[in-house]
Amino acid sequence: MRIALGLEYEGSRFCGWQSQAGGGAVQDAVEAAISLVADAATRVVCAGRTDAGVHALAQVIHFDTQAVRPDSAWVRGVNAHLPAGVAVRWAQPVADEFHARFSARGRRYRYLLLNRPERPGLMSGRVGWFHRPLAADVMCEAAALLLGEHDFSAFRAVECQAKSPIKTLRRAAVVRHGELLVFEFEASAFLHHMVRNMVGALVYVGKGAHPPAWIGELLDGRDRARAAPTFEACGLYFAGVDYDPVWQLKVGAGDTALVLP
Repeated sequence: MRIALGLEYEGSRFCGWQSQAGGGAVQDAVEAAISLVADAATRVVCAGRTDAGVHALAQVIHFDTQAVRPDSAWVRGVNAHLPAGVAVRWAQPVADEFHARFSARGRRYRYLLLNRPERPGLMSGRVGWFHRPLAADVMCEAAALLLGEHDFSAFRAVECQAKSPIKTLRRAAVVRHGELLVFEFEASAFLHHMVRNMVGALVYVGKGAHPPAWIGELLDGRDRARAAPTFEACGLYFAGVDYDPVWQLKVGAGDTALVLP
C-alpha cells in the first residue's frame, strides 16, 4: 500500500530535509517515526527537498508499507514519535502510480522578510531581515520580469544539480503587510537556491541599488556572479505542491495562515 502524508516543519531545528549519515534531518525524524508505527523500516520520498533552516507549510511525502493502519494512525501515531518542530497534518492511501515528486505539476515557495531597522526577536529564525526601507511596489514591478520561461542561470547555485537552468515561473509577487514583506513564487520546478537568489536581487532593487530593468539584464546575462548575494534561509517556506485532481489528494487541507508566524 502507498500512503501520502502532508507535513509542516520548522527548519531551524534540522539540517535540511535530506537524510544525513549522522541524522538530524527532517527525513531522518519522519522515517524513524513512521517505521515505529509501521513496525518495519520505512523510506519516504518528498515533493521538494529543503535546505538547512528552510521551513515547510505543506510538504507532501509518500511511502510504501505492508502495515494496515487507519489514516489516524499515520497522523496522530506518527506525530507521537516525532520531535518538536515537525508534524503530520493529514494522511491518505494513494494509487501505486502516485509519486510525491514526479507527479507534482508545480511547487510554491513563500519568503517572509522583516523590513525594519531592528533585527527580529520574537520571529528570529522564522523570517529574513533587512534594515533599510524597501519599496515594495518597485520590487513587485521587478518581480514581474521573472515571469514566464527563462534561463535562470543568474539565480542558480553553483552546486545545483538540475539538468537544465530553464524553468517557467508562473507567479512572482511581493506584498507588504506592515513591517513584513511576503514574496510568493510558483513554478513547475525550482533550481537550487533560486528563490533565495531572486529575493536577494529584488531586495537590491527595493533599496534603490538598481532599477527594476536590472532583473531582465540578469536573466539575459545568465551570470550568477553579476547578481545579488543569496539571501538567508530562515525566511523561506516550502508553501505547497500542485497535483492533478486525478490523484484526489488532500493538498491544502488545514494550511497554515498566509502570514506566518
